[in-house]
Parts: sequence; structure tokens; C-alpha cells
Amino acid sequence: MAGMTTSSGPRPLVLASASPARLALLRNAGLAPRVIVSGVDEDAISAPTPGELARVLAEAKAEAVAGQLAGGELVVGCDSVLELDGEALGKPADAEEAIARWKSMRGRAGVLQTGHCVIDVAAGARVSATASTTVRFGTPDDAEVAAYVASGEPLHVAGAFTLDGRSAPFIEGIEGDHGNVIGLSLPLLRRLLADLGVRITDLWV
Repeated sequence: MAGMTTSSGPRPLVLASASPARLALLRNAGLAPRVIVSGVDEDAISAPTPGELARVLAEAKAEAVAGQLAGGELVVGCDSVLELDGEALGKPADAEEAIARWKSMRGRAGVLQTGHCVIDVAAGARVSATASTTVRFGTPDDAEVAAYVASGEPLHVAGAFTLDGRSAPFIEGIEGDHGNVIGLSLPLLRRLLADLGVRITDLWV
């Protein structure tokens, strides 16, 4: 990989997301990001397709945080939506919507789209892309759906489900990157960092 940077210590990494799942993925991969929540109004942003929406939201979050920094940080922004019937489904507004969402998803497949944006603050460079993973939902009965929604978990995650929580028994399988469904694709992050001339291994702590 010609042009890759090398240094005596890792560059500061910033995660522009409040997601504990994304933070855990990065930490488990040997990274130690500082978290700065962007405060972006997601409802004010639109795009022609769910995949494009996820990418644009990720860019907005990363740019909002990068604008607060002036050092050598690398900023990672992500946003996830579930594409079902061509629509982008984010976090359900309330329990009623979460129940309706699950009743419409069961026995079907959707595509979890996660936008990724990495900004090199010092260089003023930005790269972004969307990772897509197909998710096949099981057929929980009405009582199981009600119990899951009552747990409160689906109100805090895109698509009203997660692979690493209480809805895991209701997911029959996925086609693509497991981490992408949780909230961040590490293989895609590695490629985006490489586009900026940074090896992900140089960020290990």
C-alpha cells in the first residue's frame, strides 16, 4: 500500500455517533475512539434512495463534528436505515409504530443500509460509502412482538431490531457483513481509511 502513513503512535480517532454498539465494534477491533455526538437533525435531511440517505446522514454527522476540531483527528460518522419496499425505515417513533413495523417485517427480507463517512481533519479530505446487508426476518407471533416492543429496545435502533440484542432470536439469517447490521462495517471502514492513506492497524492501541 504505497503512500500509507506510518507513525510512532495512533492518530486520534473520533466517533460522531452516540451508538454504544458502534463504539463497542470499534473497541473490539483494537481502536479507542473519542465520542462526540453530532447533534444533526436527521429529519431535516432527505435523499432519493435509502442507501443514499444513509450516506448523506453519515456525511452530515461527520462534517458537524469535524467542524468542531482543528487537530489531526480522523472523524468517523455512520447512520443506518432499513430498506423495506423501497422505503427507508429508521428508529420507530413509538411502541405502536414498532409493533406495526415488526408485523410487516416478519417472514420477509429487508436491506440494512449503513452510510459511512471518514474525514481527515488535518488534510481536509473526506471519503464516504454505504454498506448493504440483507436481513431475513423470522416469524415471531403477536405475543413475542409485543414482549419485544415492551422491552423498549426497538425504539432505539434503526429498523426496530438489532443482531446483538433481544431481537436476535427473530432474525433467521443475513447476507453480508454482520457488523454492518449492528451499525458499522469494519471492512468498509478499513477501505475508506486506506483511501485517505491510513492503515487501520496504525490506529490500534
